[in-house]
Formats: sequence, structure tokens, C-alpha cells
Amino acid sequence: MNGQNRKDVKPGITVRIVLKQDQRSGKLTDGIVKDILTNSPQHPHGIKVRLMDGQVGRVKEILTSP
Repeated sequence: MNGQNRKDVKPGITVRIVLKQDQRSGKLTDGIVKDILTNSPQHPHGIKVRLMDGQVGRVKEILTSP
């Protein structure tokens, strides 16, 4: 599942995000969602989230559901 729809992203799920500094390289970071930062129902580049470790990025892939 991609992370473009806010309804698919919930706190506690494991996701792969791209951090702002990794957007050019496309390097993905795995983590567990703490907060959802995007307010709109969908976003073409992925829903912006904060992970449990504090990193912020856009969801590219959803690995587990809650």
C-alpha cells in the first residue's frame, strides 16, 4: 500500500518514509508512526508523519496495519 491516503495511515503502524534530506536519493527509513502531520485526506507525495524516534517524512510504503 502506498501512503497517499490519510485514512490508511494510523499511529502505531510500521511504515517506510522518505526524509526531507533523502528526497533526492530516495533512501527510505523504516519506523512506527507516532503522529500524522498532514491534515488533507490525501497527498500526491505521501502523508507526512512523525515517527516514534522523532524523524519526520512522507510515507512511501505501509508495511503493517494496526
